[in-house]
Amino acid sequence: MNIRYSCRHCNTEVGSIPFGSAGEIIQQLQETEKQDKHEHFLEYNEDGSLTVRCICEQCEQSLTMFPDYYALKKWLQ
Repeated sequence: MNIRYSCRHCNTEVGSIPFGSAGEIIQQLQETEKQDKHEHFLEYNEDGSLTVRCICEQCEQSLTMFPDYYALKKWLQ
């Protein structure tokens, strides 16, 4: 099992953490997600890995320049 970080807007893979380090981090992420009831950032994959949906640097820059994009569910085509 590993943890993959992927942009929730453009699906670019930001990085990953190998199996050995994943256990404690998964627990912390699950606790954080329980506190945030508006968004679901964790996706459990069929192969047992976990994908964390985050925002890559390019999408973050675009959102900073065009804050109206926050209101859109999907703003990239």
